[in-house]
Amino acid sequence: MTWHVSEEDLRAYARGELAPPVLWSADAHLTACAQCRGVLADVSDPVALDAGWERLDAELDAPRLGLFESLLVRIGVADHTARLLAATPVLRGSWLGSVVAVLVMTVVVANSRPDAGTPTLFLALAPLLPLAGVALSYGPALDPTYEMAVVSPTHGFRLLMIRTVAVLVAGLGLNGLATLALPEYGLRALAWLLPALALTATGLALTPRLGPVLAPALVGGSWVALLLTADALRAADGDPLAPFTAAGQGVAAAVAALAAGLLFLLRDRFDLFNGSAA
Repeated sequence: MTWHVSEEDLRAYARGELAPPVLWSADAHLTACAQCRGVLADVSDPVALDAGWERLDAELDAPRLGLFESLLVRIGVADHTARLLAATPVLRGSWLGSVVAVLVMTVVVANSRPDAGTPTLFLALAPLLPLAGVALSYGPALDPTYEMAVVSPTHGFRLLMIRTVAVLVAGLGLNGLATLALPEYGLRALAWLLPALALTATGLALTPRLGPVLAPALVGGSWVALLLTADALRAADGDPLAPFTAAGQGVAAAVAALAAGLLFLLRDRFDLFNGSAA
């Protein structure tokens, strides 16, 4: 070995304070270097070490995989990825049940006024559900498995994308099923899709700067303000709101594309993300 982890970094490693990417380098080095492992043993707190072994024993004695996690593993998802997905709060029954309840109520309201031209309430609420789902799936304030995710050998942006795709598949799938319950509106009932992608992408792009709570809250508030403004400016009650017109759909597509590009440019910021504004 021509390089060794410094004693200062080993002390930080023992306290759980070593930040990536130095953390990943130390992990890889310690597996092959007996000298550094010896230094780590000398600088480690024996009480904390015993607690760590107790946590490891608890993990080894943990119950078998749940139904959802087992299904993910069976279809070829890696074990650690399946565990991170199964632990995502918004993929649990309580959240999905709440989403279904909201969609059922909005579909009932839309079907009670088939002469309104567009299902305005449904189109207004549907884009907010994926945004809220993604917001609840990442970050120390909302994700009970955040610490496990931070120390996993997974790029922060990759973890975010894994959970985002899973949440979007679930959320957009439920929205799509609700859309099928509005056949009298035809393609107009799909006008929520591009705004949903725009809101979600924008919320994600702002997360490294504003955090996982403030960013989606501001995006969702801006969407509500936009709808209220559009409602005040439309000529007649039967006319669609501006975001659900052809022009509005084009703007939503452009915003989604720009936000996705910005998110890609900021992808490395998620490795340093600690749940507060950067």
